[in-house]
Amino acid sequence: MRSILGGILGDVGFDSVMAADAEEALAGLEEDHAYDFALVDWNLPGMSGLELVQNIRNRPEMHDVRLMMVTTETELARVQEALDAGADEYIMKPFDKEMLLEKLILLGIEVG
Repeated sequence: MRSILGGILGDVGFDSVMAADAEEALAGLEEDHAYDFALVDWNLPGMSGLELVQNIRNRPEMHDVRLMMVTTETELARVQEALDAGADEYIMKPFDKEMLLEKLILLGIEVG
């Protein structure tokens, strides 16, 4: 999934950094605060994507990073849980390039 997302983002001009788990993602965000957005899978090894979103939202220096949950979780209660935790948007697998780009536009991200 990371490779597919990286390919889609690269096709429209984004540089992306991929992380194998939430801890690696959080460390990368802590090291470089210049990220505009992050795509967060709900099901990550170790810390869940939901916990990652909560961790990011609890850090003032990362407040401006827009977060999109990427998941197979389709229940409305789970969507609301992600939004309540601080996710800005939600996309359910499977999705295609157009759906992802539409969601990025909803986040206010300029898509080339």
